[in-house]
Amino acid sequence: MIPNKLKTKWQNGEPTVNGWLSIGNAFTAEIMAEQGFDSLTIDLQHGFLDYSDAKPMLQALRASGVTPLARVPWLDPGTIMKMLDGGAYGIICPMVNRPEQAAQLVEAMRYPPLGSRSFGPTRAKISSGGSNYASEANETVLAIAMIETAEAVENVDAICQTPGLDGIYIGPADLTLGVSNGALPPGFDRSEPEIVAVIKKILAAAKAAGIRAGLHCGTAEYAAKAVGWGFDMVTMSGDVAFLSGAAASNLRAVRSLLGQSTDPETPNSSGGY
Repeated sequence: MIPNKLKTKWQNGEPTVNGWLSIGNAFTAEIMAEQGFDSLTIDLQHGFLDYSDAKPMLQALRASGVTPLARVPWLDPGTIMKMLDGGAYGIICPMVNRPEQAAQLVEAMRYPPLGSRSFGPTRAKISSGGSNYASEANETVLAIAMIETAEAVENVDAICQTPGLDGIYIGPADLTLGVSNGALPPGFDRSEPEIVAVIKKILAAAKAAGIRAGLHCGTAEYAAKAVGWGFDMVTMSGDVAFLSGAAASNLRAVRSLLGQSTDPETPNSSGGY
């Protein structure tokens, strides 16, 4: 089985940069895969895609050698197993609030005797590069639980100590909504001292348990700061943000050079928008 490059880099003390795929398109995934990310996560929870879209995206990622991950919609063993069978090398599971839920995630991802994953790696046995998938998958694929609610923060030490859990991943938008009880708006790159303190508490729990920690970021600057705090994996935005950001930036530039308004809500000289 082809080694999991994330695990190898982490064992060597190297932080990794993850990208996010929310557009259900194989060509978009292929473009992202050629940019040099260590891993790319196909987002089946909030991404504009489903399993039928994820299949060709996984195929498009293979040529680049990037490590393919998937965020599943929920703690559903069927979906988790199907994404692993499709070739994902790790699962990020949202809304893991209690240690028993973390244990259920691990259970769904491991073949017996370590779990109850059903055997049928239809594509994975091909894309992983060998017939030894069954004997090596348990040690290769990554089980990552998202910590993003007030309840999860309360239980973070017990969650991180779940046998077989490889890491935790912080979704700062939901985390902020949860721990502030809706008083603060959702978003990435938090600077509020109380939210930063919670993020660092989660990180400390992961380190104490000997597992990895990832953080979803919105900018390169914040991602570098997070690595400085000790995060093993940082996500530096994703396809939607890169596409819209680059389009907006280049359009503002050409509008400025043409002496036109750069306000997207301002009609142009012909009366259109």
